[in-house]
Amino acid sequence: MIKIDKMKDEFNKHGGVLKTSELNDLGFSSRQIKSLIEEGMISRIKHGFYELTDYIPREEVIIARLFPEAVIFLESALLHYGYTDRIPSAWQIAVDKNSKKTKYDIDYPLIEPYYLEPNFVEAGIDTIRIENVEVRIYDRDRTICDVLRYEKKLEEEVFTSAIKRYVKDPKKNVRSLFEYAEIFNIKNKAHTYIGVWL
Repeated sequence: MIKIDKMKDEFNKHGGVLKTSELNDLGFSSRQIKSLIEEGMISRIKHGFYELTDYIPREEVIIARLFPEAVIFLESALLHYGYTDRIPSAWQIAVDKNSKKTKYDIDYPLIEPYYLEPNFVEAGIDTIRIENVEVRIYDRDRTICDVLRYEKKLEEEVFTSAIKRYVKDPKKNVRSLFEYAEIFNIKNKAHTYIGVWL
């Protein structure tokens, strides 16, 4: 029983998601893990990752545990900053274009990976703590650059709302925005859409 309580504590410490290796470190063999699944105490999210059945982890926590290199991106980041009210149909994440595509084939949570150049992935990453887990997300200024870059992929209302809300946001950093715009080669577009409001 003590072992089970310890396991539950570990799940809680890691946002409700544990890897096989972490269960092994707690003294659970693969046979014991299998019986925990059969008893309905834990369930498998994907190969090597498990969740507690009576603890529903937040989806962004599952993503951060499964893909620590991924970054919450575009409309999913817009929602986090309150720049849109629309909930995307899938979590949009930015990943290195050299990563293996099959890695991101999961049934839950629904994710939509965007494969970016490695130097584009690393620009403007912020981390937020959710349920003791560090989740990587692009900061608000980088997110608006992504909105400008992916304008054609976004509905007009989402695009316009994001720009307007960003301009009103006291936490924005326009200098950072233009620095990112330089990296992504969209400086003119940033001046056209953002500069006009400032």
